[in-house]
Amino acid sequence: MRLKDKVAIVTGAGTGIGKAIASVFASEGAAVVLAGRNASTLALAVRQITSEGGRAMAVCTDISREDQVRDLAAQAIKDYGRIDILVNNSAHMPPLDVDVVDMPQTYWHDLLAVNLTGSMMCTKEVLKTMIPQKAGSIISISSIAGTTGDPSHSAYSASKWGIIGFTASLAIEVGRHNIRANCISPAATATEGFEEGMRMLARQKGLPYEEFMRKMMQHYAMGRIAQPVEVAKAALFLASDDASAVTGQNLIVSCGFHMIHPAQIV
Repeated sequence: MRLKDKVAIVTGAGTGIGKAIASVFASEGAAVVLAGRNASTLALAVRQITSEGGRAMAVCTDISREDQVRDLAAQAIKDYGRIDILVNNSAHMPPLDVDVVDMPQTYWHDLLAVNLTGSMMCTKEVLKTMIPQKAGSIISISSIAGTTGDPSHSAYSASKWGIIGFTASLAIEVGRHNIRANCISPAATATEGFEEGMRMLARQKGLPYEEFMRKMMQHYAMGRIAQPVEVAKAALFLASDDASAVTGQNLIVSCGFHMIHPAQIV
């Protein structure tokens, strides 16, 4: 088992990529602390992991609140004694398309509070444990939107570009403590909400869903999008000793996506 006796915190772990990461980590021997704002989805994810023989617990957490982030780390240490891995996966998705000229300031601040500031606060808190341990792996989930422009989603794109820059800087800061920091940038991923979002975009474009998806897949070299478990396995690599010399990197997991946003499909 590649994560035997390790303790991992995964934020945004109730659904999608975060849930897949928590499940894969548990299957590889880690005790996993699942964090998120939805108690019911967290509880369901924990039951799934424990029913398969894994160790997991849920801590309902809003990572935009510093007091709740402190409580999350304290609960992990109380129950499992240490923190070896942090996956900053929680993200607030843009609820609607907003051009910069029309953007309310609250929209910008609310999104960055979770996607960027929340990831920083989680990282800050676990470093208080990892630095004395002289070991740790911090993995932040960015996005392909953090490497290309994302029209009408500039706040989201800026937050994900910020994650990449934060990770590169962090890796230099904490390397002397034997702590690694990396990030992963998925493109579209087949999560629970993906099909719903794509169907809405297809309607906005006046296209049948199947035609919209066919056009979209032309911009993926592999002709498909990634499954959550494929992103999870990339996170497993970065968390494990297989990546013991890898730090400050952004791993793109995109099935060969190349420079198109669904909103640009016509």
